[in-house]
Formats: sequence, structure tokens, C-alpha cells
Amino acid sequence: MPDVQNFDCAITGAGPAGLAAGLACAEMGLATAVIGPRADPRDGRTAALFQSSVQFLKRLGVWDAIAPAAAPLDAIRLIDATGALIRAPEVTFRASEIGLEAFGYNVPNVVLTSALESATRNHVTHGRLTRVETKAVTALAISDSGVAVTTHEGREFSALLAAAADGRASPSRTAAAITTRAWAYDQSAVVCSFTHSRPHANISTEFHRRTGPLTVVPGPGSTSSLVWVETPTEARRLAELSGDAFAAALAHHLSGLLGQISAVSPRGIFPLSGQTATTLAKNRVALIGEAAHVMPPIGAQGLNLSFRDAATLAEIAAGARGANEDIGSPPVLARYDAARSRDVTSRVWTIDLLNRSLLSEFAPVHLARGLGLFALSAIGPLRRFVMREGVAPALSTPQLMQPPGEPAVRGAATLDAGTAPQA
Repeated sequence: MPDVQNFDCAITGAGPAGLAAGLACAEMGLATAVIGPRADPRDGRTAALFQSSVQFLKRLGVWDAIAPAAAPLDAIRLIDATGALIRAPEVTFRASEIGLEAFGYNVPNVVLTSALESATRNHVTHGRLTRVETKAVTALAISDSGVAVTTHEGREFSALLAAAADGRASPSRTAAAITTRAWAYDQSAVVCSFTHSRPHANISTEFHRRTGPLTVVPGPGSTSSLVWVETPTEARRLAELSGDAFAAALAHHLSGLLGQISAVSPRGIFPLSGQTATTLAKNRVALIGEAAHVMPPIGAQGLNLSFRDAATLAEIAAGARGANEDIGSPPVLARYDAARSRDVTSRVWTIDLLNRSLLSEFAPVHLARGLGLFALSAIGPLRRFVMREGVAPALSTPQLMQPPGEPAVRGAATLDAGTAPQA
């Protein structure tokens, strides 16, 4: 029989969400293992991280390694390019309106994951964090007293709580008997980066089009990253174009916004879909990241939502441990589900509604979307409220994602199990 290593918390999955969850749990005093394969070093995507996520990475000690490759997002611009009879006004959200230097930063996924991986392997919180690199987790067995994790190589680990960060097809979620609701869109996203002759001025621009959004996000210098949503057939055609032909097509759709396009990186294609779990925690397993929620790449919500999952779970589990509770028990899992379900549901619903409004042929839908954008453009207090909630939801931002010295946010996860949101 192989030796079994024992932990408070076992994180299955080692993408950005899983690595951040492992660091957060260890930072909060929990003996933690992060179990999973290394991320794909060829991932050419970027992540727009809002200030609360940046603050989280600072608390975890990894932001200094990421910052040199990050580009600030000073403003977010929405442009109606649907061609609808009633065109919505252009809306620009500026971070300075809510007292921020930037909404956040655009970060290459490879740089982010590498920094988190390095911190996980070199963590010095009194030996509380163990990184287990494996080809795969092959079994997760749940009992009344804990969770047993077995890897492809035959290593075994036990924990009181498992955090499933193993993706949208999550085997850990299946082992916990948590079901999902999933749907697909007749859309795919073409993703790459490129250089351009005109400055982006640190403004992220999202063109709302009838086939889906086309978003350009500032990168360092005269570079930007692209998420271009089209029908699957058109996305494949675009991805197969030569670099020069693709650059010309992109420049046409940007209407000269960034000038001449060049140096297009290899393009990836990602089918768009959505998925939510029926509960975020059950049978000693808590879901974080895409194991809990999947949504289209609109509004930069995905990874920011995942980091809120990770920080919230760490705080609630640590609070339960401090109160001498079993951190994998039903009451603790219920607190996590209650703390995260509203945030997750509202974000998934909002992104789904916005995406479907672009695809709709029903004129009143476009009128309603246009009126909403007009209200955001014309009504300052409403615009500032939406900006603040987009960057850091008032009722869902845990203390690990708040600047030092900030008062606790009512409704957010806290270390005191008695004051955490109840189911």
C-alpha cells in the first residue's frame, strides 16, 4: 500500500484558478495540496484582470512577477456595430470616474500561470502548500470523514475538503454527484494578438455585432489581444487565412481604430458555450472556476469570477477551521454555496442575455439594449454604479481581494464562520 499524505484541502486542477486557490488556502493557514498537470505553455490567450483580482494576486505574492508583462485598462469602450435601425450610442467607461488609475490589467495567460506555478512550488508558509504534478487525477472517493484522491501515477492523498478546479468537464464534480445545466451558442471565438500602428491609449474596445462581439484589449506597447466572435464556419475561415489577409480583414472591421495591423500571432478557435452547476458545493467538494461556471468571453468576467471563488473558499474554510468545524461538512459547504451563488448566477445570466440580444432578430430586443446603453451614457450615477459592481461586486468581494485596511464588505466572505453568509 502506498503512503497516503493528509491535508486539510486538496485542489484538483492546476490552472490559474486552482493554483490561486491553493496559494490562498495555504495563506489562510490550511495544509493544502494542488494536484494536477502543468498548464499548456502554448496558450496564447490573455486575461483582463480587474483591480480586485490584482489585489488578490498581490496578497498571494505573485503580482510583482506578472506586472512587467501587464498592460493597464484605463477605459472600456462599447460600440454598436450591429447595423440595427436604432443604433445604441457609443459608451466609454473610464476608471478615473470611480477613483481608479485603471480598471485592471491585461495579462498573458502563460505569464500568469507561470507566476502562480512558481509561487506554488516555492511557497514558504511553514510547509503548508504542496504542489503535486501529475498526468491526471484518476479517482476521487468521498466518505463521511474525508476525500481520497488518487493520481495516474498511483500516489494517494486524503483531505477534509476537495476544491474542484479541473475544468468544465470536471471529474471531481461528477464524483460529488453535482449536476450541471449546459447550453451551446452557434458561435466560435477567434483569439490571437497583433501589433498596430495607432496607439490603443489603454482603452479596451468592444464592437457589438450581429454575430457576436469583436473585442480588442490593450497589450504592452503597440500590441493588443483579440477575441473575435463569429459563426463557427466564419471563424474557421478567418483562422485559415494568411497572416496578411487576416490583418486586412481585422483592420476593416476595426474601421481604422488601430491603424495598420501586423505581426498577427497564431490564431486559436474556441466554441462558445455556457454551463452552471446546480449547486456550488456538495459531498465535501466545492467548485471553483470552470467546474462551477462557463460563459462566453464577454465583459472579462470569467477568470475574475474564478478568483472570487478561490478567495471566498479559502476564507470560509479557514473561518470554519478556526471555529473547530469540519471544513468539508455540509454547513461549511452551504456557506460557500450561499456566498458565491448570487454572484455566479447574476454574471452568467447577464452575459448570456447580452450575447443573445446581439443574435436576436427581434427589433424590440435591440431597442431595449440601445436604451440600456443610452442610460449608461447619460446617467452618471448609474454608469459609476455599474463600473464599481463590474470591478468589485459590493456583496461578493472577499477580504483577500480588498486593499489592506479596507473595512469588511457586508455580505462578503469573512474569517468568522458565525458571520459568513448562511444557506
